[in-house]
Amino acid sequence: MVRHNNVLPNSHFHKDWQIRVKTWFNQPARKERRRRSRVEKAKKNFPRPVEGLLRPVVRGQTLKYNRKTKYGRGFTLAELKEAKINKREALSIGISVDYRRKNRSERSLKENVQRLKNYKSRLVVFPRRSRKATKKGGDKAKTAPAVAAEVSKATQLTGEILPITKPTRKVVRANVAEILGKSKQTVYQQLRHARADARLIGIRKKRTEEKAAKAEAAKK
Repeated sequence: MVRHNNVLPNSHFHKDWQIRVKTWFNQPARKERRRRSRVEKAKKNFPRPVEGLLRPVVRGQTLKYNRKTKYGRGFTLAELKEAKINKREALSIGISVDYRRKNRSERSLKENVQRLKNYKSRLVVFPRRSRKATKKGGDKAKTAPAVAAEVSKATQLTGEILPITKPTRKVVRANVAEILGKSKQTVYQQLRHARADARLIGIRKKRTEEKAAKAEAAKK
């Protein structure tokens, strides 16, 4: 007989937990499989960069994250137009395009346009097909063996394409002993005076203006 306000004894000892345990013994094999697939994809896309397409630099949403920069989905049509790149040509030369994003600030527009121009200045494009012996202008085009030789000499970019560079803040170090030696006040007193100067700057300016106006009126 159960006495007082206690939990009723209801023990579960026949749950067969052994058949419901999820194992993860294939994790090392999957890791190796992912690595092999990355290597095969890089060989297939040679000489294109391993990371894929060039991405724009955008800012996070809301006040909490808008100070941080990150890679966006693709460049806007306005950014491509400023950089003089056709939207249909962009994907063929490794530039991602986002038809939905809009430029809300002139600063981000200029930064991404400069990013596109920098990428375009470093870009090396190899022809997909070199069957035609001559170009439209009449100049002789490179033959297939010559193009294949150039492609074989090319090096594939393995890191990030134009990585985001964060500005480094310079820290100016000062000798506290020299600063305190020039003034007879303590650090606390100097802080109080600095705060008072910042707080009373408007009142003091108004007083000096009124004093100057009175002096001019007295001269007249």
